[in-house]
Amino acid sequence: MKPAPFDYLAASSISDVTEALAASGGDGKIIAGGQSLMPMINFRLVKPTILIDINGIDGLDRIEKRGDRIRIGATVRHYMTATDSLIQQHIPVLHDAMHHVAHLTVRNRGTFCGSICHADPAAEMPMMVLLLNGVITACSVRGERLISAADFFVSSLVSTLEPDELVTSVEIDTLPQNTGWGFQEFSKRHGDFALACAATTMRIEDGAARDVRFAMMGVGETPLRLSQIEAMIDGQAVADALLDEVSAALKDILRPNTDLHASADYRRHLAAALARRALRDSWRRASMTDE
Repeated sequence: MKPAPFDYLAASSISDVTEALAASGGDGKIIAGGQSLMPMINFRLVKPTILIDINGIDGLDRIEKRGDRIRIGATVRHYMTATDSLIQQHIPVLHDAMHHVAHLTVRNRGTFCGSICHADPAAEMPMMVLLLNGVITACSVRGERLISAADFFVSSLVSTLEPDELVTSVEIDTLPQNTGWGFQEFSKRHGDFALACAATTMRIEDGAARDVRFAMMGVGETPLRLSQIEAMIDGQAVADALLDEVSAALKDILRPNTDLHASADYRRHLAAALARRALRDSWRRASMTDE
């Protein structure tokens, strides 16, 4: 199919964007990479009256370290994130996750912030901003708004972003040098959306896990940060008995959908297996830095 007619604006400033969004009455759409948006427009799942291109705005294509946080701008491509030295050095779990994102042609155009805004529960970046205590910066004619990742995702493809807001950046935590991490994803083919995925970080202190973070995707209507699992692991040594308890708890907690790709039961089983692997990896890496 072909898209419905729309106007096009090549914005040169953030004010250009916010004013155009306000004037559109909720029918404007932002394009940076367009890897999710353009197929939806072509199939007429969305019919914007105006498409606002933000690629010409200076300063949105940067990855910057600010204290113990990393700021990723709105036009930073997946490929840039995957190859950036700051990400590799300070957030290795994100560096690893980036190589699971779609395929090279998509990574060359798709953007980190665009994936967050799209809010697909089977995409890596929404889960990663939850894991890394992300904060999304959104701008409109009313001013700037900071949104915690924990408050951003509402349902599948639905977020708390208002129709007249532009996401200009996302800030996420760096990891202390003695932090271990694990990332385990399963898809039918490399680059496909995950049937399930688990990501975790932790430190080891006096033989026990501390500062545990645990997130999952592909097993719910939104990406998940599971505080119940974090509490089970914190203060414990990661061993088979604990992993058995985590697996059993996940099968009770998770409520995935059945679809063409997998049944709910299969996703729960897969999620438990991936969680065990990710936690073992995180514990092993933390043990190496603790020596």
